[in-house]
Amino acid sequence: MLEIIERRENPLLDRVELNFVWKHPNEPTPSLSQMVDAAANSEPGAVKELVFVKQVNTRFGMSATTGLALVYGSEESASIEPNYVSERHKSIGEPSKEEVPKIAEEPQEEDSEEEEGED
Repeated sequence: MLEIIERRENPLLDRVELNFVWKHPNEPTPSLSQMVDAAANSEPGAVKELVFVKQVNTRFGMSATTGLALVYGSEESASIEPNYVSERHKSIGEPSKEEVPKIAEEPQEEDSEEEEGED
């Protein structure tokens, strides 16, 4: 459960800065995509593609993660984020490299089963 600790509007950079704590007892540390989704849902009118999560920290032995979510108002204002941050967040919606070969292999297996059933 994402809890907003502090919300600051930054009109100069056209963004809202959210300091948050995510308490996750008996669960693993939330993924980047989960944090982006939760931050986008907590800010009305936020577009998921314009939400960037940074400064994520989970202390050893504690089940709480802190971080900073930046919610931009436009793509132009979000362009000030460094390239490595933008690339990291673009890959959230894409399938990982490990998942791509599995998808390609599945149709081949189905074809071989269909051939056996036809004979």
